Amino acid sequence: MGKKGKKEKKGRGAEKTAAKMEKKVSKRSRKEEEDLEALLAHFQALDATKTQVVETPCPPPSPRLHASLSAHPDKDELILFGGEYFNGQKTSVYNELYTYSIRKDAWTKVEIPNPPPRRCAHQAVVVPQGGGQLWIFGGEFASPDGEQFYHYKDLWVLHLATKTWEQVRATGGPSGRSGHRMVAWKRQLILFGGFHESTRDYIYYNDVYAFDLDTFTWSRLCPSGTGPTPRSGCQMSVTPQGSIVIYGGYSKQRVKKDVDRGTQHSDMFLLQPVDGREGKWGWTRINPAGAKPTPRSGFSVAVTPNHQTLLFGGVCDQEEEESLEGDFLNDLHFYDATRNRWFAGQLKGPKSEKKKRRKGRKAEPEGADKQERGGAGAQEPLEVVREVVAEDGTVVTIKQVLAAPVPAGQPQSEEEDSPDEAGGPVVEPSPRSNAMLAVKHGRLYLYGGMFEAGNRQVTLSDLYCLDLHKMQEWTALVEVDPGAQEWLEDTASEEDSDEDAEGGSDDEDSGDGGGEAGGECGAHAGAGRQETHGRAAPEPSTPCRT
Repeated sequence: MGKKGKKEKKGRGAEKTAAKMEKKVSKRSRKEEEDLEALLAHFQALDATKTQVVETPCPPPSPRLHASLSAHPDKDELILFGGEYFNGQKTSVYNELYTYSIRKDAWTKVEIPNPPPRRCAHQAVVVPQGGGQLWIFGGEFASPDGEQFYHYKDLWVLHLATKTWEQVRATGGPSGRSGHRMVAWKRQLILFGGFHESTRDYIYYNDVYAFDLDTFTWSRLCPSGTGPTPRSGCQMSVTPQGSIVIYGGYSKQRVKKDVDRGTQHSDMFLLQPVDGREGKWGWTRINPAGAKPTPRSGFSVAVTPNHQTLLFGGVCDQEEEESLEGDFLNDLHFYDATRNRWFAGQLKGPKSEKKKRRKGRKAEPEGADKQERGGAGAQEPLEVVREVVAEDGTVVTIKQVLAAPVPAGQPQSEEEDSPDEAGGPVVEPSPRSNAMLAVKHGRLYLYGGMFEAGNRQVTLSDLYCLDLHKMQEWTALVEVDPGAQEWLEDTASEEDSDEDAEGGSDDEDSGDGGGEAGGECGAHAGAGRQETHGRAAPEPSTPCRT
């Protein structure tokens, strides 16, 4: 009895501490957000001049990350909204809306009156009702110098049939945040986690909210059991059994004054409705078998046609007290909830360039798992490194990992393709974090993201497609030359930089509104900035991370 009482008291103490921290963060960030309201009002005034829907064929969108890419529920098109871009001195945050026609291989910019304010690191979910709706919650806006942040707690819906934006005003919802995750579950939106920060403080969340699409009301869920610790940038998807799976993510904590330590989580949980109890949920920790992803942050997630969860890329950080180094990735992993098992997603390569061989002609490596290639006995990927020299002389190193050819989550057939006889390198997106993913008609589409070369952050605008049924090779629909991207070295004084950033904020066409990736070192400013992405920033005197 005494132990139980002590445990309950400890739990209440932790909740009280978290509540105090949230209040502290909210108070300190209130003034910062008030300072940004004038800039937000300026941009909203520009948006208010749009009085009718205008659709304009256009080139592919500019480089960006932390946008949302969604598949239209009825049409053969993808929907891109928001995002951010950083050029070394200043960031841009967007509220632009683009559609990509899959059949025509063409982009269209869609200007709709009264859009949501500019943001990045929001969440977007498509539902089929009402002719198709795109729901958006939260996200982040920042000052042009990347030192002040505004976290949204607003909820918007884009009615796809009528091409109209609507802000849904419902009380009792989540606090303002970025880096959260949201999925459609039956006729509800379920939201988990995220973070909020001001210049000096930050807080991570592990709360769960549900928004009812019929009654337009929020409710906070209080699942039983032990759930994930506070985090952002995690995987969140719905399983075929009707559960919600949470994997990985990122958080940080202060280890001493002005020093923060980031954590790349690799644990996994199921959030499940409790049988016979309406509105009641419970957490269960799970430990899947198979070829698990290596710890990472900034990965991207989509759901395959057979309801497996797909994880792409990210970055694996090696963090020291005053430095942060990381390896960017472009690998694929699939989680099969039915079997509670991870599989490595490996490409066969172009079928026309390979010969057939009978299974069993080549000896298996000792200890290989014949039921799942991509585990301990899988062929090691081949890493190809190439260098691109930018106009300013910066050398950008691009690493490509050419994976061994095995379809994701499936044993090899009796007759299979031989990687040894493939005629040329496999086309793949370059390693990156924070790319945008969407699946339509069994094809995975990947847009943008970023990687780093020294102190330089390279933001991408390329577009790739992968047939998930065949798993043969990526197709490059839009290719870009990272070396040709503008990069401005931050050599001026802080005062000059601030003046430049403020002066650039009035450029209507550029969309400069600040974003997450601004600051003194060409990435997030100070020890407070990190992820929406899920990453930590070290001291300003060292190369910053995003």
